[in-house]
Amino acid sequence: MRRQFSGPADLRAMQELTQRIWTPESSVHIGDLSWQRYQSTGREAEWPTAIWAENDTTLAWGWVTLPGELMLQVDPARPDLATEVLTWFAEVATSPTLTVTIVDAEKHVSTALEADGYSREERAVFETYMSRDLDDLPEPVVPQGFHLRPCTADDLARRVEVHQAVWHPSRVTEESYANVMRAWPYRADLDWIVEAPDGDFAAQCLIWHDDHNGAGELEPVGTDPRYRGKGLGRAVCLAALHALRAAGAHQAVVYPVIGHPKSVGAVPLYASMGFRAHARSATWVKRRLTAP
Repeated sequence: MRRQFSGPADLRAMQELTQRIWTPESSVHIGDLSWQRYQSTGREAEWPTAIWAENDTTLAWGWVTLPGELMLQVDPARPDLATEVLTWFAEVATSPTLTVTIVDAEKHVSTALEADGYSREERAVFETYMSRDLDDLPEPVVPQGFHLRPCTADDLARRVEVHQAVWHPSRVTEESYANVMRAWPYRADLDWIVEAPDGDFAAQCLIWHDDHNGAGELEPVGTDPRYRGKGLGRAVCLAALHALRAAGAHQAVVYPVIGHPKSVGAVPLYASMGFRAHARSATWVKRRLTAP
């Protein structure tokens, strides 16, 4: 039933479960898996990943970031597998402190965590889960000389430059972003940028569309520090949201971080566009005497 992750087909298997059980209160969206797997290269050794399946149906998966952090999903119809994932996590983690992040709505997972000796730990930094319907979207507005448009494969170098400027220091490279652009369910018509008068990319918003659930996730979003204060972040997000609605979606979600200095303006930005918080991440911790 359990197998180790071996490539893109297994990522799709993980996304099959994520898509099948998704609600706005789910801890991850299918876009998270593609973005996080492909935004940097050469990290496979840091990411032990396992999948539990029966008859080609994915029932659970676990993705470890060494030395000791776990992201997981478990089909609520098979809560017993949460314990199996946690047992596997303890075997592969190399840290004496084991950390698991979920959302409050994943009660079948939190029950397994508590039974396995984990305790919920309140932290100053956490993710807030925000959503909005795509009715009545405001129109995007940019200053004179700036231009909104989706990016293309020919824009790869500038697309990477704006990401690196926003998220400095960043592991995103032209090679890794080309991998992102080849990944399912990436769509170039949902990867929007603001082009400055001099041709630089000033802001960016990528949306991942889950067409089964009619929901798109904004990930990542940002404005080059040189161009902040002009409303470009709001404009590029709204342009991408209009494109998302045109693609058939009815809802958008975004997961900004609370308490991190790089994300101070994120919640006000999304709130100004009509996003409202409906859930938050929860961190569970287990401390062992020594690492295995």
